[in-house]
Amino acid sequence: MATEIDRKSGSPSALRTFFVSGMGTALEFYDFVIYGTAAALVFPKVFFPQMDPLTATLVAFGAFGAGFFARPLGGMVFGHYGDKLGRQKMLVITLLLMGLSTLLIGCLPGYATLGAGAPVLLVLLRLVQGFAAGGEWGGAALFGIESAPPGRRGLWGSFTSMGIGIGGILGAGVFAIVSVASHDDLAGFAWRIPFWLGGVLVLIGLYARLQKPLEQPAEPHAHVRMPLLEALRARPRAMLLCTGIAFGYVTIAYIGSTFFLSYATQLGYGSTDALVFDLSLSIAIVITAPLFALLSDRIGRRQVMILGALIMALGFFAFFPLVGLKSLLISTAAYIAIGAFMGATQGPIPAFLAEQFPRHMRYSGMSAAYQIGAALGGGTASSAATAILIANNHNAFGVAVYGAVALGIVALCSFLLKETAHLSLAQIDEVEWAQAVPVATG
Repeated sequence: MATEIDRKSGSPSALRTFFVSGMGTALEFYDFVIYGTAAALVFPKVFFPQMDPLTATLVAFGAFGAGFFARPLGGMVFGHYGDKLGRQKMLVITLLLMGLSTLLIGCLPGYATLGAGAPVLLVLLRLVQGFAAGGEWGGAALFGIESAPPGRRGLWGSFTSMGIGIGGILGAGVFAIVSVASHDDLAGFAWRIPFWLGGVLVLIGLYARLQKPLEQPAEPHAHVRMPLLEALRARPRAMLLCTGIAFGYVTIAYIGSTFFLSYATQLGYGSTDALVFDLSLSIAIVITAPLFALLSDRIGRRQVMILGALIMALGFFAFFPLVGLKSLLISTAAYIAIGAFMGATQGPIPAFLAEQFPRHMRYSGMSAAYQIGAALGGGTASSAATAILIANNHNAFGVAVYGAVALGIVALCSFLLKETAHLSLAQIDEVEWAQAVPVATG
């Protein structure tokens, strides 16, 4: 793979790789985050005004979750062509699709204007967003991982994790500014501004991803006809365990980025307060994700993932009572703490999953596993958490149990995966290909 090359060592530039992998993902997931924010704060009023507020929130989260079920298809399609044709083309296409769908969401008329057609169009555009996001994560992560110098795959892979956090910061920050400027009246014209801005910001990511030299060298095993089928045949256990990690982690991530917002507003916090909480959580992730990823380069992925998951599971039982005190300072601290320990899992995940597959099936294998887990976990997380809250008369203990179970799955699957942090990618590729049964060519 080629990016800007360091003249002395011949290795890719960290800054260049971060900009392509991390910042490109930040701009794409900014679009994803603002949809989740709007689903929590605005869409119940704009697209589902005929329902009571809590039910409308549940339905809005259902529409949000619909995009997750397009993510596995996106992961499979973009992963397939990413393995056969290289990463760059796929990264450009995913960014274009995300930017266009985001811009169009900002132009949608509400229920008052279009009736039932408005939420239908909203869901369709959300599906396009999900399809694009399904191919984005794996390609961007691999750009960093496969560019990394020895002993830094975890750190460079975390550029994508940082990008997701930066996207969260941008999304929460823009929504907070718009909320203040509109005097908390987001349901009028103001909610559209972050979506229009997202469509424009994507142009920055496209500029980075279209720069040369950026394309990878030819794939050494590009003659494998169906890389995903080869991954399922050769690495079924890794596929299953990687899916479990993605299910558990993304469940927690979207409880944190969407359900937490609506929960705070239902407790009586203003939408601006809720966005400050979300901003604090995202900043904590951006800071801690690379630190935990670097730690995983030194002591291994499994130890960091398991420890982070177990501490965060216990922290969930403290989080809801602390936020329930209705103190802005205490609640902000609780959000920061949760975000900090999210970084313990989010940081090492890209490298941990990528190392389970050899190069010729890596994009397909890790993308499919991650996006299937994301669809099952993230696609239902906000709706399930809201339904649990309703069923328990607004007592959040059940949500804490739900989160702890998801994190337990992360810890268990991490324990069962092989530790490959101290192997080179060449060793992973050579051993796997040497042991593989010959596959169909074409």
